[in-house]
Amino acid sequence: MDFQPRGIRIETERLVLRVLGLEDFDDYAAVSADPATFLFSERGPMTSDEAWTRLLRHVGHWTLMGWGLFAVEEKATGRFVGEAGLGDFRRGLGAHYDGVPEAAWTTAGWAQGRGYATEAMEAALAWVEQRLGAERSVCLIHVDNAASRRVAEKLGYRTFAECAYRGYDALLFERKRPALNA
Repeated sequence: MDFQPRGIRIETERLVLRVLGLEDFDDYAAVSADPATFLFSERGPMTSDEAWTRLLRHVGHWTLMGWGLFAVEEKATGRFVGEAGLGDFRRGLGAHYDGVPEAAWTTAGWAQGRGYATEAMEAALAWVEQRLGAERSVCLIHVDNAASRRVAEKLGYRTFAECAYRGYDALLFERKRPALNA
């Protein structure tokens, strides 16, 4: 296999996106354990072993698929901001959702409200759309998560359905790839 995902690095004005690795575990676990991070999740803050399992899922995604969620760092400080990218999470929501790249982002409590999720996802979407040629992507957001809904809308996602997912009401969003010559 000639594809080496660990070398992927995307820079934006304020952020660096790179493939998650073992060296990220302490920061990843700290963000995952912060109640502000998973305010709208059925699981709440994660234990160390849950964060480890999630990190392994993301690393495996890159290994098997050649794309996935990126570690996001603040460029000026190197501080761990969270994760952002797209995945194939096989949620069992049907053909209109599963099998389509799914956008996901998680931002540390200290970094929320600074536009980092939007900035990181713009870069991740551009990279994945170019790499995969994906014409459409989706995301799932807790109905009460107004901040993530705003991020999705800024990125061009529009609601197309509602569902119950893991005990909460969620909105399903979709985004059509912008025309290249528009």
